[in-house]
Formats: sequence, C-alpha cells, structure tokens
Amino acid sequence: MFVKNYFENLDILHVGTMENRAYYIPYSSLDTALAGDRDLSDRVAILNGQWNFKYFNSIYEVCEKDIIEAAELDDLSNAAQYGSLSNNETASLSDTIPVPSVWQNHGYDRHQYTNVRYPFTYDPPYVPYENPCGLYSRHFEINADQFEMRKFINFEGVDSCFYLWINGVMIGYSQVSHSTSEFDISEYIKSGTNSICVLVLKWCDGSYLEDQDKFRMSGIFRDVLLLFRPEQHIRDFFIKTKLSDNYTKADISVELEYFDKSIEVEYSLQDQQENVVAAGKSAGDNIEMGISSITCWNAESPYLYTLVLKTDKELISTKVGLREVKVENGILYVNGVNVKFRGVNRHDSNPITGATVSIDDMIKDLALMKQHNINAIRTSHYPNAPVFLELCDKYGFYVIAEADFEAHGVVELYGAGYNSSYCRIAHDERFEKAIVDRVQRSVMRDKNHACVLIWSLGNEGGYGCNLEAAAKWVKQYDDSRLTHYEGAMFTPENYKCDFSNLDLYSKMYASFEDIADYFDNHKHNKPYILCEYIHAMGNGPGDIEDYQKLIEKYDGFCGGFVWEWCDHAILVGKTETGKAKYYYGGDFGEFPHDGNFCMDGLVYPDRTPHTGLLEYKNVIRPVRVTDSDFTKGRFTFKNWLDFTNLKEYLSVSYEITQDGIVVGNGIIESEELDIKPHQQKAILLNIELPTYGKCYIRFIYVQKYNGYFTDAGHILGYEQLEIPVANNQHSEVRELMTINACKNSTTLKCTEDDRFVCVCGDNFRYVYNKYTGTFEELVHSNQTILLKPMSYNIWRAPTDNDAGIRQDWQRCGYDRAIARGYNTTVKIDMNAVVITTQLSISAISIQRILDIKGVWTIHCNGTINVNMGVTKNKETPFLPRFRGKNVTAK
Repeated sequence: MFVKNYFENLDILHVGTMENRAYYIPYSSLDTALAGDRDLSDRVAILNGQWNFKYFNSIYEVCEKDIIEAAELDDLSNAAQYGSLSNNETASLSDTIPVPSVWQNHGYDRHQYTNVRYPFTYDPPYVPYENPCGLYSRHFEINADQFEMRKFINFEGVDSCFYLWINGVMIGYSQVSHSTSEFDISEYIKSGTNSICVLVLKWCDGSYLEDQDKFRMSGIFRDVLLLFRPEQHIRDFFIKTKLSDNYTKADISVELEYFDKSIEVEYSLQDQQENVVAAGKSAGDNIEMGISSITCWNAESPYLYTLVLKTDKELISTKVGLREVKVENGILYVNGVNVKFRGVNRHDSNPITGATVSIDDMIKDLALMKQHNINAIRTSHYPNAPVFLELCDKYGFYVIAEADFEAHGVVELYGAGYNSSYCRIAHDERFEKAIVDRVQRSVMRDKNHACVLIWSLGNEGGYGCNLEAAAKWVKQYDDSRLTHYEGAMFTPENYKCDFSNLDLYSKMYASFEDIADYFDNHKHNKPYILCEYIHAMGNGPGDIEDYQKLIEKYDGFCGGFVWEWCDHAILVGKTETGKAKYYYGGDFGEFPHDGNFCMDGLVYPDRTPHTGLLEYKNVIRPVRVTDSDFTKGRFTFKNWLDFTNLKEYLSVSYEITQDGIVVGNGIIESEELDIKPHQQKAILLNIELPTYGKCYIRFIYVQKYNGYFTDAGHILGYEQLEIPVANNQHSEVRELMTINACKNSTTLKCTEDDRFVCVCGDNFRYVYNKYTGTFEELVHSNQTILLKPMSYNIWRAPTDNDAGIRQDWQRCGYDRAIARGYNTTVKIDMNAVVITTQLSISAISIQRILDIKGVWTIHCNGTINVNMGVTKNKETPFLPRFRGKNVTAK
C-alpha cells in the first residue's frame, strides 16, 4: 500500500487539516453578503459536478501510478459534456461520477442496511483488507486574482475517510463522515489549470463510531467548495448573546480568531427591516454590542438579525437569533418560557440520491413538519448538511444537534452482557481522542445557529470516560446551551460515572409508569426528554395521546422526538402497474442486514405522509378543550403555543352532528380567543343541543394568516366531544322493543344439561357451551348467525413494531389460546336469561393467561348483552388484542 495507514490508527484522525471553525461563506461585496447566497460569491468555487472516477475492490489494489494518471486526465468538470442523470436513472459503470453522490447509487459496490450489527468483524482499529475505495479526480482553473489569495478546500461530507492530493502532491487525510474537513492548499496551487485527486475509503477505524441505523453509503456525498480569502482574515468567530430586562435587551459578544494576526474589523447588525441597530470597529479579539427593544427568536416567530463582519477585501455575513435556553429547578426554558418539544428524528435521506440531499429536499421536509405542527428536530445521528441549520434558523425549529457517534454494534458481541458490552468503546481510552474530536467538530461547526438549543454527544454507544471527557469539553466551550446523551443510561461496571455535565435526563421508549415515577418520586432534578419514542413503524406510532398527556402534565417533561421522520429505502424503478418500487435491507443480497426495519418513518420515502403523521399532527395541535359544560354551552380552551396569543394565530369553527348529520355550526369570534400562551379561558357558545341520537360537537382550528409553508385556512387540528343526550333515541327504541316483545311473548324457554344451555324465544334459538363459555349456535328468524362456534381470541397479525415481543407472545401461546369453563350458573326471569361462567384462557403447556367472569344476558326479543371481568396473569406479556374495560393484572 503506497499511502500511510492512517485509516487504522486511532491516534491519527486528521493530517493537514485546518483547526475546526464555524461554518460560513466569505464574500467580496456587501450586496452579495447580505443576500447570503454562496452561489453569488466570487470568493467561492463550487467543485460539484462530474468527476473522473475509478473504483477499486480494495485499498491495497491502488498504487501511486493511479494517482499520477488521475491527475493527468482531461478536465470533466463540465457535466454538460457528458450529459446529466435524471432523477430516476442510475449511471452505468463508467469512469465518471457526480459529486456529490454515493457510489452505490452508480453501479459500484452494493447497498447495505444494518441497524445495530457492524457490517465487518469487530476488531478495532482494523477493518477488512477488502476495503472498497474510489479514486476521484478533476481539474479546476485558478485565475490571476484568485492566485493572489489564500486558497482553502472544504469537504462537507465524505464517507468514511479520504486522502487528498493537489497537483500530484499529497496534502493530507481526514475522517468523520458527516463533518467538514478544510485544507489550506495555497502553497500547492498554480495559476491556470490544477488537478485534485481524492481517494475515499469505505471503512476506517472511525467506522466503529458510525454504526448508525441507516443504509451504509460511501463517497463524496456533500458539497466540495474552494474558498479564496485574503492573506489575513477572520478564521473563526463565536457569537454569544445574553438577554436581560425581561427579554427586551441583549448584550452580544463576538469572539474573533484570526488566521495569523489581529486585523481591523468593521461590524454592523441589522434587523429584518434592514435598519442598523449596532455598528462599530474593532481591532481586538472581541466585539461587544448592546441593543434594546429586541425581538427574540423562537420556533413560532423565528426573527433573525444579520451580522456583517467586514475586513480588508472580505465580508462575512451571518444570521443572528436572540434567544436563551436554560434549566431551572428541573424545567427547560426558552426565553423564560417552559417550552415543549413536539419533535422528530431526521436523517439526511433521499430514495434516489441516498445520503446526498439537496436544499429542495431539506425544505420539503421542513415544510411537511410545519404543516403537521412539529417544532423540533434531532439530527439523528450525526450533523446534518450545514445549510440545514440555516434553514432551521430561518423557518423556526428547535434542534438537538447530534455528533457523529454511535457504537451500537458492541451489544452484539458474543458472550458479554448487554449493559457491560454497551460501554466497551465509550470506556476504552484508545477511543477518547476520536470521540471528543467528533463532538468538537459538531459543536464548532454549528455554534452560531440560534436553532441549536442542545448539543448531543451522539447516540446509542454506552457511557464511560470518553463521553465524560466530551461532555466536559462542551460545557467548558459553550455553557450557553444544554447537553444531551441518552447513552448515559448504560454505564460500565465498577466505575462511578460523572453525569454532572449532562443537563437532560434522556430516555428512549420509556413506559408511562417510568415517567410518572421519575416525577412523582423526584428521582432527579433534570428535565426529562424522550429523544426517541412512539416508534413509527408499521401501523405506528402508538400511544401518542397518552404520552402527550404526560408531557403536558409535568413541567419538567420537555417533550419527545418520534423515531423517525422518513422511511429509508432505495428507489429501483417501477412495477408493471407504474408504482414506485423500493428496496430495503436484504434486497441487495447483503449480509448482515436488518430487513425492513429502516421503513419506520412518519412519511414514505417520497415524503407522502403516513396516517400516523396525521394522528401525530392532531395530538400536538396548538389548542385543546380542557373542560366542557354542555348545559351552559361553556367550553374551556387552552393555548398550547409557547409565545403566541391564540387570537393572533388561529380561528375556531364548530359543527354539531346528530347521528352523522350536521344540525348546527358556528364560528368563535377572534376577540373571544384572546388567550395568552399556556393560558386557558372559558368561552360561552349560544348553541342548541339535540335531545336524542348520537350527538357530537367538533371544533376545527384554522390558521389565520399565511406562514412559512402554510397559508391562511390551513387546518391545524380538531377536537370532537360527545354531547350528553338525556334520551338516546336508539337505546330508547331497543328498550321498548325488549319490553314489548316480553309482553307479547308466551314464555322464554331454557333447558340445560352438563354441557349446553339452550335458550328459546318466539323467533330464536341459542345454544351456549359451558365448557368454552361461548355460544355454540345462534339462530334468529330462521337465519343461522354463526358459521362456527364462537371462540375467545387474544391473537392478531403481528406488525413490524411487534418484532421484539412477537416471540414472547408465541412462547406464551397467545396464537393458540383456548378457553376452559369451570362453572356456569343460569338465572331465569320473565324478561331475560342470565348465564354466568367462570373461565380461563390458557394454552397447551402454558399456565393460565386470563381469568374471566363472563355474564351473558339474553333478552326475550333475542338481543344479547355481555359483560366480562378479566384478570390477567402478571407473569405473561401484555396482550396482542383484547377489547373491553376493567382489565386488571394480578
């Protein structure tokens, strides 16, 4: 192998890269800087497009000659020369590939989906010898003006690691797939034509830290930028804000770091109306600004100021949101308000382009989220594309920004206990440098975004000394945000962990009992957050309303994030009927794989909403009826918005139905909806209630004005309440039928033997089986109602979300359960026969699952009522199916 083996060396993560910095784009003029469009900047050359490409099955097949030949190939940067790929085409095996993209989408290697298991032998830091790689190359031009400036190349995402050559000279190496790597290539560039070669490896030692639940894809999958900058310039800056006087004033500091030495900086801060609210000059390392009458940023009203930093020959423009996030007494506050996260977990994902997502893709996701009342995103399980945070700032989303760390695969190691194995990498000091590096790169890239409230150290990887070090660094570097890491639930044996630098108590899929126990027994003084919950696979998500009631009940419960936003699949064409055809795990012949477990989103791969998203939208609606008094026409509405008066956001209409027919409607006037955030108000409606039938009143919440991605008239949710009616027409008719039938009938006949009870009326004959506690025959008006005897059924077809519990159900015999009656009593009077049976539900080889007291009442007109008291055996798993009330466990 002609390159140094950095990719299996835990002590060498980056060679020749610049120090981490905030993500920004330099400009040469104020107009382009204020526009904030990098495509307009003459200080940026975007190197996206067609690149030369050569694929190797192993890094050990590549030789220095390949690099030399690649550097000498003709320039292919003009994609039009070779044509472009339509959205549903796959490139044939060729010597060119689009950048950004993943090579599995272009005929090289193969797709692989795995959730927990590592796709290679666990033997850190080593990876397989058969380690596929791709050699990318192209030429680019440097004019005389550009040549006089410093030149930096930025790779925004390369999976999993890469070596870089400029004009045949090796510049360096870098890893961490979802973070930016920047190189100063000024000394290696010449005026005119230059060559660039990039050797990308599929696996490296960092892959042990990137075991995320997703398709494993390789290549230069995010943008490549060439930046031209003055010899002296601002290298990095950190914007910090401190709000005061009840959030009406702000002190803003900008910590500056220069490339080489301090230079004079002119600064200005503009509001959204382009009024300059602060300006000045600074030659030091810090800028201080104080402004009053501020407008704060929040997800409901994402107000942004524009900060421009001007130096000789360069301008940097960035958006600034004034907001505060803090924890007091175990409660999370944003700008002094106890905010609730109504969130989702989101991957960068597209069924056609894979991990390569466009701005249009991102905006489509955000638009759908806004349309469905979602206000928060966790970037699972790595930093999303840099521009995504800019969009979250602009459109208003709270973000948990997650580092590119997950080591879930250690739990699959043979012979180790789940908990102790979970911490194998988290507590292995060899990995400390790599884990801390990943957290640092995430924080420093996105530190100037108002949308980021919480830094997450990563996902399922267990806890230990390495995560402690990462959390400590975060709190020392940025104490203005909160820290999160759910993996702290799993700790190493015989080691006392330090959790002091974690601000949130984070769990996944916690039970209602666990949540109530946390708050009712005051176990911790940290906000409680469900970083994943209500798994959206199959017919999920489930229990949304029950979780939401708990979120609303406890001030310290700051909300949850659905797993997950979208289904992950690969579009492979269309069926004979023209429907899109998608592949998931196992469809590519790969091993290992986790099947369709990647199809677990609120939206389909093409972003068509699942019905589960519609349910989630209504559960997290911005307003709820908390109390009602139908006799007075009084309804109490609570505003669950955090910063917006209800009258400014929505209108309410209502309709009254009687047996499915609308019999009344109306509108609640705007002045009646003067309800401040988190407050409630009783509103009187002049309505006429129906006196019989099945009746409901339905409140419909309608957006009042145009907003981002939603127009006036957009339905935000609804509420339906049953109207209590003194005389229900249907039940009244049934009762009259029973009484009249009994008056007009002769006698209700009942016979009984050891096994059966036979009940006969004028036009029916029913046979009840004492052994099974159900009816054997039902004949009414000369019609046979039962095709076969009744039976008790606690089984149903398992869904995808039942994959874990299904084995327990079947082990307990739920799919083959049988009933056994013990004793039956029969009571007869002139109006009814009442049959009571004590019975159980069990299975062969299995103890009792349920004890049931079944009471069947047969009226003289042939109607049957049933009431069951059910007690479940605590030793058995929860039931797949059982309809009824008062089901208890003993």
